[in-house]
Amino acid sequence: MTAPRSYPRAERVRHQIKQVLAEEVERLRDPGLGFVTITDVTMTSDLRHAKAYYTVYGEQTVHAATRDALSRATKHMRATVAREVRMRYTPTLEFIEDPVPETASRIDELIRGLHRGEEDE
Repeated sequence: MTAPRSYPRAERVRHQIKQVLAEEVERLRDPGLGFVTITDVTMTSDLRHAKAYYTVYGEQTVHAATRDALSRATKHMRATVAREVRMRYTPTLEFIEDPVPETASRIDELIRGLHRGEEDE
C-alpha cells in the first residue's frame, strides 16, 4: 500500500488554515477558553473537512471547558477561514485535543521508571 500523495496546493491550504485558526483562537473572548495552541491541521484529500488539533495547558476541568468553548466557536472559526483562505468550498472544522503531550509524558514516566530500576540494581 502506498502512502497518500501530498499535493503542493493541499499542503499550502492546510498551512493557511492552521495559521488562520491559530490567530483567531487568540482573538476569541470566551471565558471558558484556556491557554490553547493549535498544533496541527489535517485535511481530507478533497479539502472539504479539516481536523484541527490543539493542546491546552491546565487541569482536566480546563480541558473540558476549552473543548466546549471551541465547539461553540466552530461556526465563527469556519466563517473566518472562509474569509481568509481563498477556496471554492470552505471545509467543515472539527477540533480534536492533541494526544501527543500526554503520550510524551507517559513515555517520559516509563523511561524514568526504567532508569530507577537500573539504579536499584
